[in-house]
Amino acid sequence: MRGAALSRGLGVALAVGVVAGDARADDEWLGRDKRLHFGASAVVAAGGYGAASVWTTSRGARALAGGGLALAVGAAKEGWDAAGRGDPSWRDLAWDAAGAAVGVAVAWAIDLALRPAARAHADAPLVVRW
Repeated sequence: MRGAALSRGLGVALAVGVVAGDARADDEWLGRDKRLHFGASAVVAAGGYGAASVWTTSRGARALAGGGLALAVGAAKEGWDAAGRGDPSWRDLAWDAAGAAVGVAVAWAIDLALRPAARAHADAPLVVRW
């Protein structure tokens, strides 16, 4: 029960802080911090996709794991900002979502290139031969 109350409290703090944070005049859509949000989310999403390959062979599950991880990290960062340690912004979250989508797409493309679905043993371990 305590965890649910804490989650709700953090959610409310995040929502209030992010809405209040959008009133800032210096929060540009193409600012340097937006590129950092995009890049960090892309890296986290691709890493999450790759890490999920240890537990599942489903590309869809890997994509959900990578994207979900990146979005959770982005939301946690905005929650941190909303708690008074930074400047929360919906624009930051938008760039986090865009980066997560690109990171998952890149990881998926690499996965398809290394393990084509048409291969007879798609679930076999990857072996690189020189």
